[in-house]
Amino acid sequence: MSTDLIRYDLLVQEALKGVVRRVLTDAAKDGLPGEHHFYISFRTDKAGVRLSSRLRERYPEDMTIVLQHQFSGLSVTDQAFEVSLSFSGIPERLRVPFDALTGFFDPSVQFGLKFEITDEATAETEDAPVIPSLPS
Repeated sequence: MSTDLIRYDLLVQEALKGVVRRVLTDAAKDGLPGEHHFYISFRTDKAGVRLSSRLRERYPEDMTIVLQHQFSGLSVTDQAFEVSLSFSGIPERLRVPFDALTGFFDPSVQFGLKFEITDEATAETEDAPVIPSLPS
């Protein structure tokens, strides 16, 4: 078998991340339609992920967030999305690069995507910026 020099695997992953980008962009503009809501999993140790030190301690490698009823400030760029959520009653602002995604699931329609992250794509925790927790 010959070597895949085109890297179809990476092209497909990038195209599927485009689906997530589009869905989040629409949700940021118009809100969540109908019963749709999203479970989004990502690597917290990936470069560019911004979490409070409190959340980073609790989720040193992986985290799943839910965008359903109580989120605000969703904004989307070509590289990442940002959103405000509350964790144990404490408001937090998160930034998640699309390259950090490991999963996306909309249970209202049983639609899911899984993303692969190679070891060289994962950054050390100290390389990722940390923002302090907001006072309660």
